[in-house]
Amino acid sequence: MVKEIAYNEYAREVTTQLANGGVFLTVKDPAQNRANIMTIGWGTIGLMWRKPIFMVMVRYSRHTYGLLAKAGEFTVSVPLQQDRTKELLICGRQSGRDTDKFQACGFTPVKGRAIDTPVIKECPLHFECRVVYQHAMEPGLLDPKLRAGCYQTPDYHVIYFGEILASYLTE
Repeated sequence: MVKEIAYNEYAREVTTQLANGGVFLTVKDPAQNRANIMTIGWGTIGLMWRKPIFMVMVRYSRHTYGLLAKAGEFTVSVPLQQDRTKELLICGRQSGRDTDKFQACGFTPVKGRAIDTPVIKECPLHFECRVVYQHAMEPGLLDPKLRAGCYQTPDYHVIYFGEILASYLTE
């Protein structure tokens, strides 16, 4: 069963999950018809350009970066009140270049309702997003304390603004 929700109805829970282990970002490679999952710990839900937005950050070094550049869309699946520590570690530490993370985690991909990228069946909260803007971080504009604390190497993020086309709970 699917229950559509307002894009910001679970914003507090999403923020809490981001801060306490992360959530799952999924991108589908249009050329290979294969999806990759990545753990993200930084992101936000808000309103930009009169549109509901889920902002995510992906480093250049990540396999997901190249996929997102081609796909132009992504999903975020949130493990509300679930212990997904093992799966979050797999998706955060292993590369999708070498590992089928759906298989490694025992996850089931379910086709998105508004986009082609799947959501993770085993998670109850989902956001489907179309990239409407992206911006490469400019290290010189970042607070030096943040730069020193979050970027020991020059592997900076690209910030993606995804218009939330669908947000819903599943059972």
